[in-house]
Amino acid sequence: MFHMVSLEPIDYLVIGHITVDLTPSCELVMGGSAAYAALTARALGLRVGVVTVRGNEIPLTGLDGIPVVAVEAEHSTTFQNVYGPTGRFQYIRHCAPKIDFRVVPEAWKRAKIIHLAPVAQEVDAVLPPDFHPVLLGLTPQGWFRAWDDEGRVRACAWEQAETALSQAGAVVFSVEDVAHDEELIEHMAHSTRILAVTEGAAGARLFWHGDSRRIRPPRVNELDPTGAGDVFAAAFFVRLLDTRDPWEAARFANRIAAISVTRPGMLGVPTADEVQGCLTEVVK
Repeated sequence: MFHMVSLEPIDYLVIGHITVDLTPSCELVMGGSAAYAALTARALGLRVGVVTVRGNEIPLTGLDGIPVVAVEAEHSTTFQNVYGPTGRFQYIRHCAPKIDFRVVPEAWKRAKIIHLAPVAQEVDAVLPPDFHPVLLGLTPQGWFRAWDDEGRVRACAWEQAETALSQAGAVVFSVEDVAHDEELIEHMAHSTRILAVTEGAAGARLFWHGDSRRIRPPRVNELDPTGAGDVFAAAFFVRLLDTRDPWEAARFANRIAAISVTRPGMLGVPTADEVQGCLTEVVK
């Protein structure tokens, strides 16, 4: 069954699971790269749409005003972080079915930016030929993620990497997504046009045209880093399309992501006023 919406043309299409995150207090909250990226792109002034598969455990009130095409499932993809004496372990308690590209509305296949944002292997990494974005952005976190019978998450190889990287306009992931594997990062940098690797409080590294630079973020008081990488990615894709300048786009995305860690959860998504402030700082 589908949850359908008014399907007007959009500028930014994000495809991925909107998740349910189980907090230590057993509260269910909305999460997922698709949600954070959609809200960020909207703050940047774009018309945004989301395609997902989800259950109905929690409402989508946090995405009010953003059209969502949702295939209904028994459960949403549900994550839980468990903390023990040896550190944090992540579990997938439920995993929603894969997203079929055929459910994407025709008008949305021509969005200027199409962002594939998997969290749990839920979407293919290669777009069908009838999709025509100006920029295809990938955040491959979910393609590096597998889990055992108990749901405990572990790292894995990305099977579609070579084909997907060659087709992408820009790729963003965190150094943690690849377990700090510098050899793999170098290989991926040579396999795609533009690669940004986020490193938390250290900022990001950008690889383009055989060059690499570290982009330092402003210093802030970090409260919650959840979603910062997704905020960075959406801001980077949007600014990259606007300016065609990856270095400038990375500086801007760094500032936006720094704002996001100063507030908890989705409250960290920047406001339109904060976006304008970052734009002013970057172009000085």
